[in-house]
Amino acid sequence: MLLITCPWCGARPELEFSYGGEAHIARPADPASVSDADWTAFLHLRGNPKGAHRERWRHTHGCARFFNAVRDTASDTILATYKPGDPPP
Repeated sequence: MLLITCPWCGARPELEFSYGGEAHIARPADPASVSDADWTAFLHLRGNPKGAHRERWRHTHGCARFFNAVRDTASDTILATYKPGDPPP
């Protein structure tokens, strides 16, 4: 079982969490001025690296807060977790 450490609640089983997608994606400042192709890319294209990947997670069955995690996609190991707004480790 994968244990994920919520920055507020501590280590909990993965069943308490929901994946929220890639972290640190900046939304366009003026979405109306973005082309359809660029908007489609923003909504649907994400990185899929082998190795360390920054992701958003939500402690759905706990404090219900979002946080960021660095997960190794090759080993499915959570390397670090941190609160939104904190610098990535």
